[in-house]
Amino acid sequence: MSGSLTLPHDIVKRLKKHAEQAALRDSGWLHLDPTRLHPAAVLVPLVCENGQWHLLFTRRALELEDHSGQVSFPGGAWEEQDGDLEQTALREAWEEIGINPASVIVLGKMARFDMVSYFQVTPVVGVVTWPQELNVNTREVARAFMVPIDWLADPHNYQSKPRQFEGQTFNIPYYNEYDGEIIWGATAQITQEFLRLLQN
Repeated sequence: MSGSLTLPHDIVKRLKKHAEQAALRDSGWLHLDPTRLHPAAVLVPLVCENGQWHLLFTRRALELEDHSGQVSFPGGAWEEQDGDLEQTALREAWEEIGINPASVIVLGKMARFDMVSYFQVTPVVGVVTWPQELNVNTREVARAFMVPIDWLADPHNYQSKPRQFEGQTFNIPYYNEYDGEIIWGATAQITQEFLRLLQN
């Protein structure tokens, strides 16, 4: 891969178009009952450090009921007080790792993502003012870490592995280990979808 990935000048337009797509399915899962899906949102935090764009991820605490110990974007279920899903993503990022909502420039949303855990997740893409000190809520998050988008976009760094779930076989995306962490599953899918949006 030549050159470094940058944010296209029309990224807001690209995100708006992407958000108008039909909902994407977690690993191609075919049998999700839409009436059982709960609205949720994640912040896809873009950070520019040393002239290079990164995505900021978290590893969820082992004590959590949903997706414990997995790498994810900061986020969670919609609450009535949020009003909209953009506010859900910003609130959760503040509660989980201390990102001040005022320090985030929201660029837009991606298409909703239907997950096998019965959440319908809206990824909200935002540029985070950097540097800033994170305040990790250890009850929810084990650690926060950044990965360069050039590394994430390099096809040598990810692969698909078959996995059985409820009688179906799915090809699950896995990244190679980076900084001791493995990004896989829904978070890897959202990441790759975002990278396609940047590149196409």
